[in-house]
Amino acid sequence: MTKTAHIIGAGISGFSAGVRLANAGYTVHVHEATQQLGGRCRSYYDAATDLVIDNGNHLLLSANHHVLTYARTIGSEAGLVGPKDAQFAFVDIKTGQRWLLDLGSGRLPLWVFDESRRVPDTKLGDYLALSPLIWAGTSKTIGSTIPCKGTLYDRLVQPLLLAALNCDPPEGSAGLAGAIVRETLLAGGQACRPLIARDGLSGVLIDPAVKFLEGKGGSVRIGRELRGLESAGGRVTGLKFGDDTVALGPSDVVVLAVPPRPAMGLLPGLTGPTKYRAIVNAHFRITPPKDAPALLGVVGGLVEWLFAFPQRLSVTISNGDRLVDMPREELATAIWADVCKAAGISAALPPWQIVRERRATFEATPEQNALRPGVKTAFGNLALAGDWTDTGLPATIEGSVRSGDRAADLLLGQG
Repeated sequence: MTKTAHIIGAGISGFSAGVRLANAGYTVHVHEATQQLGGRCRSYYDAATDLVIDNGNHLLLSANHHVLTYARTIGSEAGLVGPKDAQFAFVDIKTGQRWLLDLGSGRLPLWVFDESRRVPDTKLGDYLALSPLIWAGTSKTIGSTIPCKGTLYDRLVQPLLLAALNCDPPEGSAGLAGAIVRETLLAGGQACRPLIARDGLSGVLIDPAVKFLEGKGGSVRIGRELRGLESAGGRVTGLKFGDDTVALGPSDVVVLAVPPRPAMGLLPGLTGPTKYRAIVNAHFRITPPKDAPALLGVVGGLVEWLFAFPQRLSVTISNGDRLVDMPREELATAIWADVCKAAGISAALPPWQIVRERRATFEATPEQNALRPGVKTAFGNLALAGDWTDTGLPATIEGSVRSGDRAADLLLGQG
């Protein structure tokens, strides 16, 4: 009997579910309401810089096993590149101090015992003071769980958790932060090796998935918005795309991998996050210095992370609500000043692009995290996916792929 899976939403959550279902023998059809694929995980040509840039800069880690398995399945794992060991370069642009955080390659966080490998001017006791975070409950804030001050906090904990949660760490969910720490820092350097899609997110995580699904007889269509569901007997029996209604057979399944607002519109009674935070990304067309690290943590300024790509330097600023209405050129100039200090260069403002996402991620506070639904719905053949669902992680690429995997596993009777 022919088995068909309909994936609603062409972000990485939807594609990960589709790839998993295709490998289980389903013919997969992906339906995307917008005119582009990949959601927030996509690349596109930018005329201002005359370069292909990513919608947002994303860092992956070797602990992101769901992402790595997904990339391996679609044949693009080689596109995720990084150093052999878990090393992170940092600079404090206020003081000019630079250091290398060396987590090594082992399975235990032994680096905290070595003064030469940990954050400068920190002691072992500073790291032990973070232990309450490891098993904290999701109802607690980070600020009520660990001290949010001091050298270690300023130089490592704050940058790490700000990037992961996309909110000011003290107000963030201690449970979500604890999950990040358990899966990365606590698991040793073997879990923390940084990986970057050097040739663009679409080229590594999206385009190969399209080719994979089409190679198995599936399809990917854009400009196709799901307007409603038909149901009977606890199952979805039809998908209404405007004037076109697709009837579902008895073995067909659906993954709803769309943002919270449209999902709640399609499924009355569904809860989901209602508050969001912005992320600001900046891209500058310039050849990076020869000794520039692929990723540089920046402390003491507007910029938080500086990525060095061929022909461009790119910046990510999390929790960026304060910047979304700032005049673009003023913002670009301010960011470029920090980039010059961090990269150790002196140059006029090159061709640039600012990408501001007002609703980049849900607000990773205990209150908003409590609103996240699981993958299961009232319909036996329909599952949810998305980084806003209850993945146990903040809104990350790993969480996105994990949600798609869980949705597929549920529909395959394995969840």
